[in-house]
Amino acid sequence: MRTLSALDTFIGHVDNALKTLVPKASSSHRANPALTQTAHEMSAQEQRHASGLMRINHTGEVCAQALYLGQSLTARLPEVREAMNEAAEEEVDHLVWCEERLHELDSHTSILNPIFYGLSYSIGALAGAIGDKWSLGFVAATENQVCKHLKEHIQILPVQDQRSRAILEVMLEDEERHAATALQAGGAVFPPLVQAGMTQMSKVMTKSTYRI
Repeated sequence: MRTLSALDTFIGHVDNALKTLVPKASSSHRANPALTQTAHEMSAQEQRHASGLMRINHTGEVCAQALYLGQSLTARLPEVREAMNEAAEEEVDHLVWCEERLHELDSHTSILNPIFYGLSYSIGALAGAIGDKWSLGFVAATENQVCKHLKEHIQILPVQDQRSRAILEVMLEDEERHAATALQAGGAVFPPLVQAGMTQMSKVMTKSTYRI
């Protein structure tokens, strides 16, 4: 396998950023789970609420893309670097599904996505530089945070919005697997204080992207 040069890596990461941030620039490998569900009428308020929740989840996937790519940049072990790249590819499905659902709801993705992408990329690169054990542990902790949001959103979505619910249920299954895989690969379990700090940071993202 050919070793990528620094320029190759840079171009690949820029390409990922554009595909993540530009609407309809990415395509999923799996069929959208929403297609298995019938669309039901919702009130204007219910539609706004569903849109806000799906916008949060879309931004979460934007952050996941940036996090994994940033970590792959500085990961020391080749197998860890490859695992980060594979995880990022799997998250593309989630990104596309959420974007498609937002379009169906006549809504939009968050205008804050470029900011969150940049922050997440930097955090991922820093985590990777500290060491693969902590980098993988950060993946597990982050995925656990995502799972908490997904479980909550599944519960508070409008009852008739089965299309959004179908997407979130598949995402939850994937994210739980990613977290378990990171720990099995040798990721460190973060102490409660650190996890609490991550929870507070995630609240900033959720509250800001619900509407914008």
